[in-house]
Amino acid sequence: MMNLKLKRREFLQLMGWSTAGATLAGCDLPTTVTLEEGKEEVVAYLSPEEYVIPGVGVWYASTCLQCAAGCGIHGRVREGRALKLEGNPDSPVNRGKLCQMGQSGVQTHYNPDRLSKPQLRKDGKLVDISWDEAWKVLDEKVGAAAKTSGARVAWFTGTVSGHQAALIGEHLDALGSRHHFVHEVINNAVGRAVNQDVLGEAMPRLALDQAKLVLSFGADFLGTWVSPTHFATEYAKFRSGTRGVLVVAEPKMSLTGANADLWLAVRPGTEGMLALGIAHALMQSGVSVPDAARPAVAAYAPVKAAEITGISAQRIEQVAALLKQHSPSLVLAGATVEGQEQGYQAASAVMLLNVMLGNVGQTIVSSGEFPFPQLRPRTGNTRDLVAFAAAAKDKALDVAFFYGTNPVYTAPASLGLAEGLQNIPFKVVLTQFPDETAAQADLVLPVASSLEDWGTHVAAYQPEQGVITFQQPLMEGLYPGTPGVGDALLKLLKMREAQKYGAFNDYFSYLQNAVASLPEQYKASGLTNKQLWEQTLQKGLLTVDSAPGSLKTNVGEITLHEVKADAEYPLHLIPSPRLGLWDGRHANIPWLQEAPDQISKVVWDSWAELHPSTAARLGVREGDVVEITSAHGAIKVKVYVFKGVHPDAIAVPLGQGHEGYGRYANGIGANPLKILSPAIEARTGELALYGTRVKATRTGVHEELVKEGRNNISQRSRKLVVTISAEQFRRTEGV
Repeated sequence: MMNLKLKRREFLQLMGWSTAGATLAGCDLPTTVTLEEGKEEVVAYLSPEEYVIPGVGVWYASTCLQCAAGCGIHGRVREGRALKLEGNPDSPVNRGKLCQMGQSGVQTHYNPDRLSKPQLRKDGKLVDISWDEAWKVLDEKVGAAAKTSGARVAWFTGTVSGHQAALIGEHLDALGSRHHFVHEVINNAVGRAVNQDVLGEAMPRLALDQAKLVLSFGADFLGTWVSPTHFATEYAKFRSGTRGVLVVAEPKMSLTGANADLWLAVRPGTEGMLALGIAHALMQSGVSVPDAARPAVAAYAPVKAAEITGISAQRIEQVAALLKQHSPSLVLAGATVEGQEQGYQAASAVMLLNVMLGNVGQTIVSSGEFPFPQLRPRTGNTRDLVAFAAAAKDKALDVAFFYGTNPVYTAPASLGLAEGLQNIPFKVVLTQFPDETAAQADLVLPVASSLEDWGTHVAAYQPEQGVITFQQPLMEGLYPGTPGVGDALLKLLKMREAQKYGAFNDYFSYLQNAVASLPEQYKASGLTNKQLWEQTLQKGLLTVDSAPGSLKTNVGEITLHEVKADAEYPLHLIPSPRLGLWDGRHANIPWLQEAPDQISKVVWDSWAELHPSTAARLGVREGDVVEITSAHGAIKVKVYVFKGVHPDAIAVPLGQGHEGYGRYANGIGANPLKILSPAIEARTGELALYGTRVKATRTGVHEELVKEGRNNISQRSRKLVVTISAEQFRRTEGV
């Protein structure tokens, strides 16, 4: 029996099940589960388990951590080595499918640039130290901060959920701090705010497969939006049977836009006006408009909207007619809408279309209330990046922990984050790889990869009944002694809360006890705790009962201002995310560097997408290097001439331009995030990622873009030949 002298309520809080409801009141702590179950007998591989057959793989369920979507995976392990990842068919998130980033998890795991030893800054340099020394230094520094003011300790992470999020919260509570900054460049924070205000839920379920028409305003749901693998499976259903119609309006063609039946190149920053123009056309055809939004809709007749957006009045009326004809529909607002300075208002205009068309309750339904608040995802945004940069600048923090994010790389130079970090006396980075943020740390702690670690995760977007996905090691750790994230968090908690957490030998035993202490409704009759644990790991997830919910519609006033011309900086910069390198976190994976961009087919590089008319005006062609300059910096990239971008825009993909991220990432391309303006979305405080104006100038340099499928590559000044006839070979080679 565990030697934990805690009250029932306190124990449930430790296990992540606190405030789960009255059903917990009669749930007694299982007496059959002890920490001894976390121990395993270690035997030589010369005497393998009975189920291990040389040359035959065994599949284990786990969770993909290559992005925040929370897809379930099956990993094939052969003779103790993880070799291949596929989607878990039991996962409602991805239904057995897995994107290229998920597939590349194996290369992340075996990457030769992984850190294997802790590093401590001494005399201005990071040097290898032992784990004992690392924990000792950490205990001293955090302990000193706790004695003065634990409130000056902060965590800065990417999106986290499950028991990892619960333990981070417990660590901050133990210190008396509330500073948990959660950052993601690719996010839908503005859209979530609109959903909460208009519908009463931040992340309702989107029944894309039930829609007859999908109208997307920059929501690249097949590429990088919310949960792309899930929406790709739903899109397949949407296109099967009675084929649904896809209309996409965006200033730069995305992967979703490339699949559209009708693609509209809208002028950057005017998507909200386009939505109101469509709403006006619907109103003229008899569709009712909520009273609060009527003045805004009345102000944007299709003719006026056409002048502003560059989309003809006929097209606007055509889209409105298609929406009426194909009901129910689904209208989505994505990154190019939400990332504007008036993104909230623009996204509200898009949501207005759903309300007018009656989509709420049909293709937009309630996701319910997830029952365990401690395990809910802490979703990332850019507002926290701005807040953290300000706190660092103001010297408001003494200790900062970083995990799952690289803010020195992702923060615009205008925020001054890199300089502000010098004001934080002790910075700790938990990471697998050296990166730009780790280079400025005082202590770097290597952590296990996702294929050798334990964890639980809750996806922010739950497509069906709520689930907690489980992550289990597929193989032994490559670097003995390197802890998992959960083990590192438990170590930190034991330094502050030894009475509560001292009985847990490791994170494995902590999770075992968490499963064993589940409310009774999650335990099948006659199932022992050991059987429940094994069953959960075999399936890779645990289904939970989300409380039923219902959506409301509360449309407020919508106020949009026209985008003003800028003679000095005439172009709108679009820092476009793409499936693969994502926000730059995968730039150190050769597979994904080699994978061609879905549109341009470029590999191992950055480029600037320019409309042919814009390229002609600048006097450049494909391969010419241009300098893109904003009021906050400049980058140099090669030109890719492309009709799928608005003439007023210049698009540069995210992911490249690293300076300290290993051999496969350093020195390649440019980072468009660095030259962004510090403009803030007016309502939510998010960075306006699509609100930066730039100019492009020729440099006189020309370099070839390396692309898949080129037909003008030569070998020894001759065109490459795939096949030739024997007769031609004899004739040309003199045989």
